[in-house]
Amino acid sequence: MRSPNSFYIRATQLLLCVAMLAGGIAVQAQTGKTQPVTLQGQLVCSLCWFEADRKTTPYGSPADIECAKDCAGKNIPPAVAVTEADGFKLYVIEAKDFQKHKATWIDYVGQRVEVTGRTRSKDKKDYVAVDELRLLPARLQDESQAPSVVGSEPDLALKDLFGIEQRLSGYRGKIVVLNFWATWCVPCRQEMPDLAAIQNEYAALGVQVIGAAADSLGDRPKVMQFVKETKINFPIWLGVTTADMKRFGLGPALPGTAILSREGKILWLSPTVITHAALKKQIESLLAGDARAVKEIAERTHGPVEASMVPS
Repeated sequence: MRSPNSFYIRATQLLLCVAMLAGGIAVQAQTGKTQPVTLQGQLVCSLCWFEADRKTTPYGSPADIECAKDCAGKNIPPAVAVTEADGFKLYVIEAKDFQKHKATWIDYVGQRVEVTGRTRSKDKKDYVAVDELRLLPARLQDESQAPSVVGSEPDLALKDLFGIEQRLSGYRGKIVVLNFWATWCVPCRQEMPDLAAIQNEYAALGVQVIGAAADSLGDRPKVMQFVKETKINFPIWLGVTTADMKRFGLGPALPGTAILSREGKILWLSPTVITHAALKKQIESLLAGDARAVKEIAERTHGPVEASMVPS
C-alpha cells in the first residue's frame, strides 16, 4: 500500500508534466504565429474596384473616390491593391482596423500606401490586419507616357469659379505651374501653401500658378471654403478629368503638377505632392534661361553687354 506522501509526490509530478506540456504547446503556438508582412500598393475601395478592368482603366478617378466614400459610409472597408505579374491582388483591410481609423482610410483612398501587418485568407478573399500605415510618393500609372508628353503643347479648357471658360493657351507668354487637385484630396491641402508662396514670389517675373480641380461647378461652395481655408491666391478652374490629366502625362491619382514654358510646352512633371524647393529649382532654371536669351539678343544687336540684376 502506497503512503499518502508517495501519492502526493506522484500527483505533483503529473501536474508538472501537464504544465510543461501546456507550456510547450503555448511556445510552439507563439513561434508558429504568422509573421508580419509589408504590402505596397494603391488603397482602393474593395467594392468599387471591380467596376472596371483595372489593367486598362486605372483606379483613382473622381467617380472612384466618390464611390469609395459612399461605400465607407456603408462600412465597406477598403483594400490594398498590390501589383503582381499577372495583374493585381487585393488585401481587404480588416473590419476592426477600418472602423478604428475610418476617416484616415477615406482620406487615403486612391493613394499609394505601405502597410505592415498580418494576412489571412477566408472565403477566397485575402485580408490584412494593419499594424502600421504610411503614404508613399505617387508614381505615374504608365511611366512610359512621361517622356512622350514633355515638349508637347496640350491645351486645357475649364470653367472658373464664376462659370466662365478659361483656356491654358490664354496664358502663353507666362511660365505656368498647373496643379491638379481636389477638395477631398488630403495631400493636395498640404501643398497649397507652397503653391501660394510661389505665386507671391514669382508673379512679377511672369510666373502664373493655376489650380485645376476635379470638383465640379456644382461643388463651388465647397471649393470656395477650401480656397478660404488654404488662402489660395491663384486662379481655380473646375471640372478637370482623368483624361485631361493623362494628356499632361499625369493621373489618375491626385495631386499632380506640370510646369509649362512661355510657349505652352510641358517642361516638367510631378505626379506627387510638390515642395516649394522643387518648384523654386525648376522656375529659377527657366528664369535663368530667359536671362541668357535676353543677353544673347542684346549682344547680337548692340555688341557685348554686362549682365545686370538692376532694372533699368
